This record gives sequence, structure tokens and C-alpha cells, in this order.
Amino acid sequence: MNALTSQLFMKIRSHSAFFIKMLPLFAFVVPLVLLYLLNLPDPYLGPSSQFSFQVMWKGRTFELFFVWLIALEFILSWENIHIKINKQNKAGLVAVVVALLLPTVYVISEYYFGLNWTIANASKQIGINFFLSMPIAMEYLVFSVLCLLITFLFFGKKGLAGFALPALFVCLVGVIYAIDNIFPYGQFTPFQLLVPTTATLAAFVLGLMGYAVLPGTENGMPTLQVTGSLGTAKFAIAWPCAGIESLLIFTAVTLLFLQRMPLSWKAKVGYFAFGAGVTYFINVLRIVTIFTIGTQYGIDSPQVQVFHYYYGPIYAIIWIVSYPLIILVSQGLWRKMKTKKINSIGKKPMKPQSTQLNPA
Repeated sequence: MNALTSQLFMKIRSHSAFFIKMLPLFAFVVPLVLLYLLNLPDPYLGPSSQFSFQVMWKGRTFELFFVWLIALEFILSWENIHIKINKQNKAGLVAVVVALLLPTVYVISEYYFGLNWTIANASKQIGINFFLSMPIAMEYLVFSVLCLLITFLFFGKKGLAGFALPALFVCLVGVIYAIDNIFPYGQFTPFQLLVPTTATLAAFVLGLMGYAVLPGTENGMPTLQVTGSLGTAKFAIAWPCAGIESLLIFTAVTLLFLQRMPLSWKAKVGYFAFGAGVTYFINVLRIVTIFTIGTQYGIDSPQVQVFHYYYGPIYAIIWIVSYPLIILVSQGLWRKMKTKKINSIGKKPMKPQSTQLNPA
């Protein structure tokens, strides 16, 4: 037994550098795992908060993608990530430990020390419409700041360049949630500008599918009344329903990723344009799917709610967080094809030069 314990200790010690390097990832994994396993409803926000991992919009599912982006940075840049902690600086070590604990402390404060109630109540006092959704928006923003803080303390200024991607992602989600809380029902005009075009394209696709579509306007938002063999569905379309948030997140995440890639500006423009086009088309299909489900099950059905708040947003986000990998794979295949072509040209037999004398 002692020999087994000794071997286990030696194995852990030999991998200690790996675990220490991964601490910034664990700093966010631990509080999210606790929230998921405990599955506690917030005593101030009501029972709906118990299902925060089961919704994308105004839920915590985006935070899982945030953790994935941190893990992706470790996978792609492991050799270039170097810990900058000075072991002789005791104050610095204390700051690192405190920073690593802050995400968990924040989550505990939300649920056990009334932080969520304080945020919601303060939001109500200043006239925010969806004040009960402000704590989750604030959580995303706090995680963004803590991500940058932990990265700076652990890996220095150079580390910020890599981990800026997940920090920006989670920050954008928080900002978008906050904007919708303050200006609900499509009232934020800059985001609403693209919605009429998206609705028109969705109406066109639904028409191709054999549905009768009647466009209109309601409270400044475009509406579609769609009728099929199974029934009729009518929805007003605001920018969150049209997936404008996914376009914003795609733009920020992809531009930041492409900035780090050793590509020509033409290649970067091409990758961005292609990815943006796919993201926009996914949003069109998202609206189309909501209407087809609505005609079949009814506009207030659980099927519509599940797609609206979970599966619809997750389509675009899966594409967005996968697109950097797609770019890397495509670049790898392109380099392999170029190398193969160069090698094949080098292996071609040279034509023998003619030894015939010039008659002149």
C-alpha cells in the first residue's frame, strides 16, 4: 500500500507543472461544475434560474463555450504559453491564488450572499425593463474581466493576446444580454436594422417550402404570418430572434482569430466573408424553423420555446466556435496539397536536351 501511495505521489509530482499551467482553466471549470451539479435555483431570481444550463438565451450555456475557447487556446498554443509567476514574490503569489478563487467566490456570493438580488434590485431602481436578467449579464462581464486578470497574472502581457478571444466572447454575450434587458422587444435600433432583410429572406425560403406567407409590422418589428397544411403561426421578429447576436459574436471572435493567423489579407477577407455568410444563412434557417415548428405545434408550445431559447441559438454558436478549427484544418490541407504538388513537380523526369547541331 505504501509503495502504491509513493508511486501515485511521484506521478502527481511529475505532472505538477501540467496541472499548474492549467489552473486558469480550472478556475472557471470549478464554479460551473458546482452550479451544474448542485442545480440550485437562485433564492432571489426564482425557480427558472435552476435551468440556466438548459437555455442559450439569458442562460449559462454560452459559458460552456467560453470554457471551450480557453481550452482551445491551451491546445493550439501549449508550447508558446509560459508561466510568468515569480516564486520569490510572495505578494504576487497571493494575488494569483486570490484571482484563481474569484470566479468561485463570485458564484457563491450570487447564491448565498444575495449578490444577484442586489444587482436585480439596483437594475429595477434605475428603470431597467428586464431587471431579473441583469445578474446573468453581469456574471458574463465579470468572468470576462477575471479571465483577463488571471491570464495577466499567470502568463504576463503576451498571454493576453491568446486568451483575449474567450474573454471577448464572454464579454460580448454579457453586453448583448444587458442591451436587450435595457432595450427589449427590438427597441435597440442599430441591431434591429438587419432584421427586415433577414425576415424577407426567411419568408422567401418558407415560400419555396410551400407555405403561404403574409408579411407585416407590429410595434416597429417585422412580422410574418405563415400558414401551412398543419396550421398557422405568427411571430414578431426582434434582433435576438433573428440571431443578430451571433453575427456580432462571429465578427469579433473571427477577426481576433484571423489577426493572429499568418495569412494574406485576401485570404483573411475570404475566410471572414465565407464565415459571415454561413452565420447569416444559419440565422435565416433559424427563423424558418421557428415558424415551421409553430405551424405544427402552436406558437406557445414547449417545442417552440425549446427551439427558440436553446437549439436555435446553439446552431450558430457551434458554428462560430468551430470555425477557427475549420480554418486551421483547411490551412493544413492546403499546405499539404502545395507540398505534394511541389514534390510531384520535382520528381518529374527532365526532358533530355537535343544534341543535334544547329545547321546554321
